[in-house]
Amino acid sequence: MKVVFNAMPTTEAMTLWEGGSDAYGLLPETRTSDGAGYPCRHCLENVDAGEDLLVLAYRPFPTLQPYAETGPIFLHKRPCRRHEASGALPAILTSPDYIVRGYGHDDRIVYGTGAVTPTDQIPERAAELLARPDVAYVHVRSARNNCYQCRIDID
Repeated sequence: MKVVFNAMPTTEAMTLWEGGSDAYGLLPETRTSDGAGYPCRHCLENVDAGEDLLVLAYRPFPTLQPYAETGPIFLHKRPCRRHEASGALPAILTSPDYIVRGYGHDDRIVYGTGAVTPTDQIPERAAELLARPDVAYVHVRSARNNCYQCRIDID
């Protein structure tokens, strides 16, 4: 089984780049990167120092429901190329560990799947979770702030 890391869909990023609102109905805030800690969820690379970025509320779920977590993310202010889905760890995953959590076909958390996982073990942990019939996809989230990083699916 091959796992792939997927970025925020381009259609969602385009909505924001074209002046659309975030998950809370607000316009994204514009900031300038100081070069550290601003991972873009579309290209899955850090926003370089001096570049403008958008700060917005993001809900990586298709509908509102109790488990549809919403939180802050960053996005390059200028359109960037979407990360090509692959099994390689994305450039933004630079922390020593992340929360890796499975979600069911109903987009709800599958209890017992969430664990703080060393970064180099994320692909193996995701494959283990995705082998379960009750897990449809996996999120990678910050182990310190629970911020959404990216989604992992089966290729």
